[in-house]
Amino acid sequence: MSNNNHDLTRRRLLQGVAATWLLSVSQIGLAATPQVIAVRIWPSSTYTRITLESSTSLKYKKFSLSSPERIVIDIEGVHLNSILKQMNGLVQKNDPYLKQVRVGQFDKNTVRLVMELKQSIKPQLFVLKPVAEFRNRLVVDLYPANVTTKQEEDDPLLALLEDYNKGDMVKDEPVVAAQPGRAGRERPLIVMIDPGHGGEDPGAIGRNGTREKDIVLQIGRRLRTLIERQGNMKAYMTRNEDVFIPLKVRVAKARKQRADLFISIHADAFTNRSAKGASVFALSKKGATSSAAQFLAKSQNESDEIGGVSRSGDRYLDNTMFDLVQTVTINDSLKFGKDVLARIGKHATLHKKKVEQAGFAVLKAPDIPSILVETAFISNLGEEQKLRTKAFQQQIAQSIMAGIVEYSRTLYK
Repeated sequence: MSNNNHDLTRRRLLQGVAATWLLSVSQIGLAATPQVIAVRIWPSSTYTRITLESSTSLKYKKFSLSSPERIVIDIEGVHLNSILKQMNGLVQKNDPYLKQVRVGQFDKNTVRLVMELKQSIKPQLFVLKPVAEFRNRLVVDLYPANVTTKQEEDDPLLALLEDYNKGDMVKDEPVVAAQPGRAGRERPLIVMIDPGHGGEDPGAIGRNGTREKDIVLQIGRRLRTLIERQGNMKAYMTRNEDVFIPLKVRVAKARKQRADLFISIHADAFTNRSAKGASVFALSKKGATSSAAQFLAKSQNESDEIGGVSRSGDRYLDNTMFDLVQTVTINDSLKFGKDVLARIGKHATLHKKKVEQAGFAVLKAPDIPSILVETAFISNLGEEQKLRTKAFQQQIAQSIMAGIVEYSRTLYK
């Protein structure tokens, strides 16, 4: 080999080594530098949520300004990118709390967000670790600062969320006595409808992009309409829009409204895409009745990790009184679930022909018969298509309604 060829080969070898070294350094640098990879804004009548998803956990400082009302958030170690620049375009005109967002590079290592508000706000900021398909997240929740007595009377959700954010739900509460009079006869039978997931938490997603949270909200609304047509029943919903509500707050709202029945509606996914059919679940204190029930309970309970950080422990203490009350309630839940399952089975395929049990957090009201209805498996292509149709949604709602009617008939036998 000539000296020229030898030098050329040596130079190429050194260039290759240098390129490899630079690449490894760049990868280390990128891994250590936070990158905002997604921004989402979820407005609702209850509160507005802003989420910044990032490659690594974000460090931030926040302060407030007035005239006009603003919240300023400085995010450290971040550079302005195309995703952050799109933030203001995500603000909806009908957002009751957020007017606009201005984003800029404050200094070489800080991005500043200025959120201009439509009213006085109590902001809640926290970070969430990666879970499911989500990376690290900085969450900004905008709650109204001044809640009127009438607003609380119309819907206790705002006050309950405030208690939740303060951690006050850790306090043990006594069993709530049912409203006076016989439900469905001397007073309306009160039913709390709980459409699962919502807002930041989409629930399961089918192959065609169908989101569980959207389908179950439609079914919940249909069920509410059917209940309201009954002269002796009253329906409430834990959510009636695309908003994230923590599981404990859903249970607390049912107890606040002194509900007689609680129905959580879902359309979940399973690892086996051939799984199909409807199921009904009640709470178990001893463990799941099947591996599938255990899997579904785990996936539903993880909703709180997707949508928000849990700030309180289980307020239903495991003492003798609660244990006795909840045992009776679970037995009533099993009876109620059996009536609903039998009616669904007349019109749809059943995954299991008996009511199953597992430790679903959303079914833990100690004094309200509570069931969770898996309407179908959204992970099954055929059932995903059915779930999208108004006819199937109405069929499920009518089946649940028939189960409510049948259960109410047995209350005073």
